[in-house]
Amino acid sequence: MIKKIFALVFLCAAIFMSGCSDSADVNDSSNTAQASPVAKNIPNFSAKTITGETVTHEIFFAKKITIVNIWGTFCPPCIAEMPELGEIARSMPENAQIIGFVIDVSENSPQIQKALQITKEAGADFVNIIPDGQLLRFMDGVEAVPTTIFVNNKGEVVGKTLIGANVEAYKDELEKLLKQ
Repeated sequence: MIKKIFALVFLCAAIFMSGCSDSADVNDSSNTAQASPVAKNIPNFSAKTITGETVTHEIFFAKKITIVNIWGTFCPPCIAEMPELGEIARSMPENAQIIGFVIDVSENSPQIQKALQITKEAGADFVNIIPDGQLLRFMDGVEAVPTTIFVNNKGEVVGKTLIGANVEAYKDELEKLLKQ
């Protein structure tokens, strides 16, 4: 079982490494199902964070909008934007939050230490989740990191999908979604 999980994580990392991007392409995920690289709804899941806590899909129910930053420890643009993401997390309105999905980390892998080091050095102390099988399937269409999506308190993907490191675009989209 551990070999299968490792193989799945390795495959996902290889796919994401081929697409690591610092461009700021913006795709409107509300037009068609194909426009968004992720499924329409967050699946039921139970996963660990990089700090070892267990989280479930219910984490999204607590806030009106959640910024979900899908990133990898191998991706220079992902790492470079971490300090700004930490700042966003600290100044987030009461009805919003930011969560990271670290795509190249599996439970008990040595990459957890790298993810912890990156987030600590950047002051990015928001929740970073190690995707379980459900979340990996949810992100099946993501071809580049960072990819940032927005999820409402019903677990629905809303707004625009942002591909590439563009923190200002994340803030703009969050502000627009909070006004709706």
